Amino acid sequence: MAIRKPMIAGNWKMNGSLELIKEMSGAINNVKSKEIDIVLFPPFPLVSSMVLTGVCTGTQTVSENEPGAFTGEVDAKLIKDLGAKYVLVGHSERRSIYNESNTTVAEKFARAQNVGLIPILCVGESETEQENGKTELVVSTQIDAIINKLGVAALKDSVIAYEPVWAIGTGKTASPEQAQNVHKFIRDKIASLDGNLAQGLTILYGGSVNEKNSELLFAQTDIDGGLIGGASLKADSFIAICKSAEGTV
Repeated sequence: MAIRKPMIAGNWKMNGSLELIKEMSGAINNVKSKEIDIVLFPPFPLVSSMVLTGVCTGTQTVSENEPGAFTGEVDAKLIKDLGAKYVLVGHSERRSIYNESNTTVAEKFARAQNVGLIPILCVGESETEQENGKTELVVSTQIDAIINKLGVAALKDSVIAYEPVWAIGTGKTASPEQAQNVHKFIRDKIASLDGNLAQGLTILYGGSVNEKNSELLFAQTDIDGGLIGGASLKADSFIAICKSAEGTV
């Protein structure tokens, strides 16, 4: 069985400042461990400043297009040239607010990989879908959009983040057992196509993760870390979450 290195990724969304970069990078560099990967996703204008601190950096989205007349968009190669390593694709807020379809998400995933970025594919169901027992169907469909376009092998150089939409920013969190069940479903689905790839694939949990619940979540067999929202804007909370992931190695 492949050994998966835990990852803690912080999505700042439309928040942050140069002062926060200074505070957060100092805290991370003081506790940086070879046992876990730590990545921060600031807003676009702060990416280069974050990169300069030495903290592994990603962007919150990417254009699916090559350079051209797309006002306001940012090309994947420019993101790579700035020194970022990762990019989020398919976050529920991009899907719901900006109407990004599974097809668009797959195109963004492909464009990111094409220039050497590592996409973190966000998947997850709404509260209504969860209540109607459609969690596995929704998550499976979102993953299939990538597999159908690029083949299962494309998932090797990627990360998947399961974020139930009903838990993002609501204070609600899936129980460790609920989260583990979905993570196992994802890994088993991919294992049915490529067992070795599935065992090595990093799958994160996101949705109101904080320093109080992270240890139990990360202790689950198929949960390899977290995609953190609000708590990633507070140095003490974020570092505590990182340390809880260290304890799972």
